Order: sequence, then structure tokens, then C-alpha cells
Amino acid sequence: MTYYGTAPRVIHQSNFAATSTFIAREVAKGLMKYQPDIIISVHPLMQHVPLRILRAKGLLQKIIFTTVVTDLSTCHPTWFHKLVTRCYCPTAELSRRALRAGLQPSQIKVYGLPVRPSFVKPVRPKVELRRELGMDESLPAILLMGGGEGMGPIEATARALGDSLYDENVGEPIGQVLVICGHNKKLASRLQAIDWKIPVQVKGFVTKMEECMGACDCIITKAGPGTIAEAMIRGLPIILNGYIAGQEVGNVPYVVENGCGKFSKSPKEIASIVAEWFGPKADELKAMSQNALKLARPDAVFKIVHDLHELVRQRNHVAQYSCPA
Repeated sequence: MTYYGTAPRVIHQSNFAATSTFIAREVAKGLMKYQPDIIISVHPLMQHVPLRILRAKGLLQKIIFTTVVTDLSTCHPTWFHKLVTRCYCPTAELSRRALRAGLQPSQIKVYGLPVRPSFVKPVRPKVELRRELGMDESLPAILLMGGGEGMGPIEATARALGDSLYDENVGEPIGQVLVICGHNKKLASRLQAIDWKIPVQVKGFVTKMEECMGACDCIITKAGPGTIAEAMIRGLPIILNGYIAGQEVGNVPYVVENGCGKFSKSPKEIASIVAEWFGPKADELKAMSQNALKLARPDAVFKIVHDLHELVRQRNHVAQYSCPA
């Protein structure tokens, strides 16, 4: 409700006018204390107040202000402000939104969504990764996750996969599951106590998600932009099982319409999709993997940092050139 209720310009501008007085003082203190050469905003509510302060203090030409938009498709209008030096958009769709918001083409760069640099490293052999994770080395694998807190219908989905990935006719599994429970220790304990008919590895909070993704062939997750971007870098077809109302809504058609995955909230339907991917629809899985790789932007974070460096270098060069002899 907050997302949709504050989206209209007349509403979010009045909200900023009412709340900025309370936070502007602290933002101003931070600016004076650290005296930055550049400010990088990664939150939709951190454009208007800092820029208002910079303008009031005559610092717009001295301090570079940039925005890194961290939504893929749907986004709040407060991400965009005409006074930014640069606005980094992860997709062409968001760059068009920025233009409609009044930004100039020279202010906008489309580099992709920045993810952790470890995803840029060469992928280790899948067999090697699976061996280290205690997985079967030959069976196709699905990665099931629910964020750092292990939220969502993980248990119901895991149980459904346990049934769909077991071939009753031959008495053998046709796939395996790697479940990431995050900090949800109770969920991990329940899953570990189940007598599975297929190989199932249950992990808690992991720090090397790139290796977990590298060991699998597809992924089930909610529509968080970071996970979607990481999965695309690894070429994983994505089954989205939920989204946060507001900013994550548009991520569903972004994945589905680009042929990178599917959407379903039903654990049984999701399990059926995976079983088909690991069986008669293996070609569809392969095609979606190729589509995901086409959209992947593994070097986004490096391009953004390089451009930030260039902005500072150019600003310093102009300042030095302008100094009187």
C-alpha cells in the first residue's frame, strides 16, 4: 500500500516536504563530516533530500551525485531526479522510465544490475561443485531457495519435488534438489529429518551462492532482482514462486516474457514443471538457459565503478583547470 500510495508525484512530493525536515539535518551533518567527492544512492528515498541540501549549499557542481537503480522493471518514481549527475539503470525499460521522469540521455547509463564480483569468475566444473556440496554428480539439479531468512513455501515445494522427481515405474530418481534455508534453522531441521526418495541436500545460510547456482540446472525463488540477475549470469532457468507487491511485480513478466523462466505459486505445479524440464521438455530448459545468458550482465558492477571513476577524474580535472594561476 505504501508503494502504490506514494507513487503519484503529488503525493510523494508532499511526503518529502513533510519528512525531509526531520532527516535533512542529519544528512547535512554527514555531508559536512565526510566531505565526499561523490555520493552513490542505492535507495529510492535517498535522491530528493540529499540533492536539495546540495543545491541549497551550492555544492551541486562540487559533489557528484549518482543513483544506482536496483529494481529491474517496476520501480518507484522517486528513483529518478533531474539533478543527478548519473543514473545507472539495469534495463532499457527503466532507462525509458528515467527519460519520462525528465532525465537527459547523457545522465543515463544502462549497464545492468550490479551483483557480487564473484559471479564474474569462471565457473568451476559442475561435477566438482556437486561433489563438494554432497550432491549426486550426474542427476540434474534444482536449486530451491527463499532468501536469507528461508521464507516462502520451501517445505511444501521440496516435498512436491520429492514426489515429482522420483520415477515410480523404474524406482529411481530423475533429479535432485539443493535447498537453501538461510537463517531458518527450524526449516532446515524439518527437511533434514525427512526420508527422501531422491537426493536432497539441505543447507543453511550460504556465502558462496555462485557455487550453489553453478552446481544446479535451474532455480526456484521469489522475484528478487538480485537473485534473478545472478541466476541469469549462471544461465539458470527461473521458476518464480512469489514477489513483493510493488517493486517486484514487474520482475515476473521480465523473466517470463524474455523466455527465461515461468511463474507459479503452486508447489505441485512447480514440481511438475521441473519434472518436465528434467524429462520430455529438456529442450525447453536448454533454450531458457540460453535466453538467460543473453540477458546476463556479469560486468555491470565493474562498468559502474569505471564510470564513477571517470566522473570524479573529469570533475577534478575541470576544478584544477579552473583554478587561478
